[in-house]
Amino acid sequence: MSTPSVKRSVRVIKVGGRAQSHPQLASVLTALWAEAPGSVVVVHGGGDEVSALQRAFGVEPVFVGGRRVTAASDVDHLRMALSGSANKRLVAALVMAGARAVGLSGEDAGLLGATVTDQAMGRVGSPTVVNADFLEFILGGGYLPVVSPVSRDLDGDSPATAALNVNGDDAAAALAVAVDAQELVLVSDVEGVMAKGALLPWIAPEDVAALVADGTAAGGMAAKLDAAVAALDGGVPRVRIGNLAAIADLDRGTVVSRAHPPAWSS
Repeated sequence: MSTPSVKRSVRVIKVGGRAQSHPQLASVLTALWAEAPGSVVVVHGGGDEVSALQRAFGVEPVFVGGRRVTAASDVDHLRMALSGSANKRLVAALVMAGARAVGLSGEDAGLLGATVTDQAMGRVGSPTVVNADFLEFILGGGYLPVVSPVSRDLDGDSPATAALNVNGDDAAAALAVAVDAQELVLVSDVEGVMAKGALLPWIAPEDVAALVADGTAAGGMAAKLDAAVAALDGGVPRVRIGNLAAIADLDRGTVVSRAHPPAWSS
């Protein structure tokens, strides 16, 4: 039997790997969760940790457009770094701060199903299916789900080929759409999208392609803007890109939305 759709006001927050090392991250996320348990989903990255593990095994990381090229032999490295150490370290910090955090990956209960979109990228996919009932069940219990973006390969035919590397921003966008989130926040170690040294406070989705083409948004920032547009196309009203301060301060960072000036409704 399917559970009812989430009616609460949900925010999905994706925390990049470098932002995860901030000493105040756990307390900031816990304070937000404590305001309304069951209204926050956290998705995390951990690219630097994955790269370090790859290098420890003699593999030099390769990126195209801000996304990691992933060989079949790298899949277990992803699981160890993201669904293992990065996920459990963040969960432990949140539990110590007082949150009822529970660690998940996209593989758990088929939370995120993905398909390979470019064979040249290897074991890299885009999320196409979300087990929203499972996520709603976790939220309905008042827990704080902490999600690794390693996802189930919908075409995999063995445990060795059952997982795909999904960009954390893409995973967060898919989850935000699935739970009808009011907002998606993409947290990194920069203030937002910068142009000529100044913060862009607002970006319309139709302007994203030009910002990527002229190099204003490159690499990881380009990937964030792509994910933001996907979230908007799926019905999420607004996306913000910013640093740790943007989690608690609704006016911080770069807003990507179709409405200008963007309005927040709690």
